[in-house]
Amino acid sequence: QVQLVESGGGLVQAGGSLRLSCAASGSIFSINAMGWYRQAPGKQRELVATATSYGSTNYADSVKGRFTISRDNAKNTVDLQMNILKPEDTAVYYCALQIGSSNYWGQGTQVTVSS
Repeated sequence: QVQLVESGGGLVQAGGSLRLSCAASGSIFSINAMGWYRQAPGKQRELVATATSYGSTNYADSVKGRFTISRDNAKNTVDLQMNILKPEDTAVYYCALQIGSSNYWGQGTQVTVSS
């Protein structure tokens, strides 16, 4: 089994910053990618940022220049530094892990940005 534990969500004013962290444990072999997704009320879950084991990263257009994803392959952790937060960033953020063709999800952490 694979477990993902997230931390770091909360309430912040627009323009502020938050850092999300995710630690993976369990039967972890050959991780392809780790990343973050989010789901706002009434909307579908969407990609925020991903990082492969080879170091390449991918960001949603809406967060480019404001969010930074970082991975520690040795520790199986992935962080998301979120700066210049906007009210539209409000959502539940989920850590994601891909091993082979299987995807694993964390329980989610709430991020609320007030205007």
